[in-house]
Formats: sequence, structure tokens, C-alpha cells
Amino acid sequence: MKSYIIILLIVFGSNSMNAQLSLDELLAANNTNSVSYISVEELHEIQSKEGVLILDSREDSEFNISHIPSSKNVGFNKFSKKEFANQYSDKNTPIIVYCSLGIRSERIGEKLQKMGFTNVKNLYGGIFEWKNKGFTIIDSTQTETENIHVYSKLWSQWSHKGVKVYE
Repeated sequence: MKSYIIILLIVFGSNSMNAQLSLDELLAANNTNSVSYISVEELHEIQSKEGVLILDSREDSEFNISHIPSSKNVGFNKFSKKEFANQYSDKNTPIIVYCSLGIRSERIGEKLQKMGFTNVKNLYGGIFEWKNKGFTIIDSTQTETENIHVYSKLWSQWSHKGVKVYE
């Protein structure tokens, strides 16, 4: 019984602790920096350049609510190394991976690096930071939207602009 209470304190204590972290602290606590970051401003500058591949590592339901223009959804749970390798063979392709904040995208970025891709970056702050800085997001019909899928109430605290959608 005592160990069960300790486990509950750790789980709930860490969740409430996340609620008080800055974005820098959150990413430092959850990521290893195994994939270099790129800022939303840097991505905005290169977004339309030919050959830059922008990957959304969130699930379909999140992507359909809103995503960064020209991004392709690879998912997190459904990500397939084999399918990706069949579509993209140039290991030097500049790849920017993002998710809500930059945690899931680091995991996908690590997989891409293990596959031999040499130019992989993780979008610092993910789509939340993209929207927070005032950049355009679009929905599944390619229409500009203010809706942003915030995953959960806990994670939504880092989203400051747009209409929060909890699906």
C-alpha cells in the first residue's frame, strides 16, 4: 500500500509540476536534445523552399484540426519507417519534424536519424509556438483556421493563441 501511494504521488506530482514549467523547462525535462532544434522563425523563412520536408508527428485527428501549411502527417503511433523510406530516399533531405510542443517530434526525429537521415531538425515549441508567434495554420480542407488541437487541458497551457480544441 505504501509503494502504491508513493507511485501516485510521483505520477500526480510530476503532472502538476509540468503545469508550472516554462517551455524551456518542459522541453529540457522531456527531451535529450538528440535532435537539434529549429525555431519557428527559422522554419517560417525556409518553409517554402523546394526540398524542405515538414513532418507533423501528431495523430490524424490533431492534424485534421490544424497543421502547418505544406506539412505531411506521419503520425506518432502509426509512424512507419518502411513506408517513410519507400517515399523518401534522399538521406540529405532537410527534414523538420514537429508535434504540439516538440516532445513526440524528437522521438520521430531520432527514428529518422537512425534510418540514416542526416539533416533532421525538431521544431522548438511545435505547432503551439508556431501559432503563438502568429504564423498561419490550416485545417484538413487547406483553409486557414484559428482552431488548434491542444491534446489535453494540461498541455493546452503552452498554447496562447487560437481557439483551443480538445477532441
